[in-house]
Order: sequence, then structure tokens, then C-alpha cells
Amino acid sequence: MERIGLIAGSGQFPIIFSREATAQGYAVYVVAHRNETDPVIEEHVAAVEWIHLGQFKRALRFFKLNQITQTVMMGAIDKTRIFRDVRPDTKAIALAVKMLHTHDDNLLSTVATVLEDEGIRVRSSTFLLPHLLAPKGCWTRRKPSKSETDDIAIGWRRAKAIGALDIGQCVVVGGGSVLAVEAIEGTDATIRRGGGFSRGGAVVVKVCKPQQDTRFDVPAIGVQTILTMRDAGATALALEAGKAVVFDREEMVALADRHGISIIALSDGEMAG
Repeated sequence: MERIGLIAGSGQFPIIFSREATAQGYAVYVVAHRNETDPVIEEHVAAVEWIHLGQFKRALRFFKLNQITQTVMMGAIDKTRIFRDVRPDTKAIALAVKMLHTHDDNLLSTVATVLEDEGIRVRSSTFLLPHLLAPKGCWTRRKPSKSETDDIAIGWRRAKAIGALDIGQCVVVGGGSVLAVEAIEGTDATIRRGGGFSRGGAVVVKVCKPQQDTRFDVPAIGVQTILTMRDAGATALALEAGKAVVFDREEMVALADRHGISIIALSDGEMAG
């Protein structure tokens, strides 16, 4: 049986991957993060090594012990934990010395490079799950209005700009003004913050960073995104076709239709045009 490693954060993505990989005949060996990864993952894999954030040497030892030569990385890590709940071992400290900063792309790319230097190939998080990638087009009954479309265009350019600086992936726009820009707090908090400055009608734009390594940290949306938008008074969601992971799409679209929220997936090429 072919083996694959999984470095798992929080959310449903690691569990979905584990189920699919097991169904396709892989033996999955998971490095799971305490206080982040859902313990349910243990039901779907061959073995789990629970670590604290920063115990990179222990993760490598687990992979080597189980003869892992390929892995994926997926799931969220609460970025604020690097300031309050991290236990770096000697390998993690050596890795940190190589980095200019701890922004997402730099951190994950450095981890991937170290893994591959150790003989462990880092594969795309969607290589077994291509159906989760966002298809192009409008998914909902309602298409974005003219004003929403104009705000989407503004948000797209701004989101690409902050992405190029490795700050975040999401922007909230309303009435031609940027209301919120994602930083360390994450997408849902950004939507709530942006909605607080809007009287309704704000749009949410979530895109892939221009320099993003799409093997990991691809934008992800799901039912919770729509619930947060509903509560914040946001009325349209735009994301990048083929470069965002979508969970529970049918349920998500049904919820959006029920609340009059428009969802559209666009290509960077057509937005640039």
C-alpha cells in the first residue's frame, strides 16, 4: 500500500483528504497539531503523531520512522499562536533562522524546502481532490449587480496587491471603498469587520496571491463563509476560479440563494482585461 504523509491544521480539509486518500488505497500518516487538528482524523488514517506548534524535528522523525517519501500540507493554523503558544525545537529554530519573516508564503515555502531536502516530496493539497476547486461562473440564482460588479473589480485589484505583499487573501469593499483588508485575523473576522463599516451591500473578494505556491495555503470557502457574510450584511462573494477550495458547495449555494447572496468565480485573466 502506498504511503503518504499529511501535515494537518484545523478545519475539515485534512479530514476530507484523509477519507479520500484512504478510499484510493493510500495509508495516511498524519502530523496533527494540538489545539488545532480535529481528533476525528484518527478514525480515517493509519497513524497520528500529535505535536505542538514548532515541534518540527518530531514531525520529521515520525515521517522517517514510517518511511514517508511524499506529503501534503493543509488546514488552518491560528496565526496568533506564534506569539503565545509555540514550542520550537532545534530544527524549527534552524528553520526560523533561514526566514526573513514569518508571513504565510515564506514560512510554508521554507517548510516545504526543508521537507524536500529530507527526501519528502510536497504534493498539491488538491491532487486527490480536484473536484473541490472552484468552477468558473456564477453559482447562485442572483448575479452580482452593476454596483457589486464594480466593487468586485476594485476588491480584486486590492486583494492581488495585498497578496503580493503576503499580507492576506481577502478584501471587503462597499460603495467603491475598501472597508477591510485581511491580515492575521483570518477571512471571517475580516468580513465581520468590513460589514461593520457598511450599511449593507458590501462585497467580499477572496483570491490567490500572485506568487502563491498552490501546493498549500490555497484560499478556502464554505458554508461558514456565507453565514458570516449574512450576519455582516455582505451581499456578494467573488473568488478565483480554479484557485480556491470549496467545501460543501451545494449546501453553501443553497444557503446563499436563501439569503440573496451572489457567488461568482472569475479568472484573473478576465479581471485583468
